[in-house]
Amino acid sequence: MTQSPPSEIDIADMTWPPPPYRSPVPPVTGPDGVRHFDGITYATTPGYRPRLLDVQVPAGEGPFPAVVWIHGGGWLDGDRRYPPPTVPAALLHGAVLAAGLALVSIDYRHSLEAPFPAQLHDVKAAIRYVRMFADTLGIDPDRIGAWGESAGGHLAALAGLVGPDSPQGAELEGAQGVTAGESGVRAVVDWYGVSDLVTLAEHPMPAMPTGGDFPDPYEALLGSTVAERPDLARAASPVTYAQGSTPPPFLLVHGTHDGLVPYSQSEALAAALRSAGGEVTLQPVEGADHIFLGSRDIPAIVEGGVTFLARHLGARV
Repeated sequence: MTQSPPSEIDIADMTWPPPPYRSPVPPVTGPDGVRHFDGITYATTPGYRPRLLDVQVPAGEGPFPAVVWIHGGGWLDGDRRYPPPTVPAALLHGAVLAAGLALVSIDYRHSLEAPFPAQLHDVKAAIRYVRMFADTLGIDPDRIGAWGESAGGHLAALAGLVGPDSPQGAELEGAQGVTAGESGVRAVVDWYGVSDLVTLAEHPMPAMPTGGDFPDPYEALLGSTVAERPDLARAASPVTYAQGSTPPPFLLVHGTHDGLVPYSQSEALAAALRSAGGEVTLQPVEGADHIFLGSRDIPAIVEGGVTFLARHLGARV
């Protein structure tokens, strides 16, 4: 892989304090022509780790539509570089790039670092960052979609539904990183994400991993129980924002035997989106558990998500 020469820094243009983000680093170009912008700091907050994103841009002339990938992990764990263990990174990344889509993989603050809405603030900051530096990255700022799994699916759904005119919209936009600009997306793929934390509180949690304390992910996200903060639980629920919105197209994919996030969560979001007049496709994965465990159709599931996004973002395959 070859790296582009670093750009010169004009010290006379520097300010103090520096902005709460960094400009994109020069890309590294692989033998296949894919450009890699790795480890870009899109937001900083004193006392927290910097939030990073990676960008992969297909070979050829852009600007390209982009997919913001949001990892799962119960809002407690996870890493921008790794999809769930059932989905090889090479499969996911390769399918996105082959469809003429740029891939933006983001980290965000985990719930024990900061409770909700910090995670949504970070997602929106990442989208604003990509738009601000779209020319440098080779991305079309008007063609950005969101794709997430589990906790990331929940955040992708919120990114698609929460805007400045939503209930508490200004508060949910946040002021992380790049604060100016649009944070909406044109299409959403949500793999087995939570849509209604209030009804989910009635679903018994499965046994958590042994070998140490594992917090309840919903209590950690809210910083309290749903019973103690039903208002915050509703604010963190995508179904809250469907009615009265103009939702982008949604693809919801969910295992029918999901023991962690019940299939009914995607059914509820699909119903809310349809009630709002939105375009939504609910795709059950028969017999599959969380992260599509038990499914033999992972490549087809990935291809379905890529095809959906390529169609709605106008990718030139």
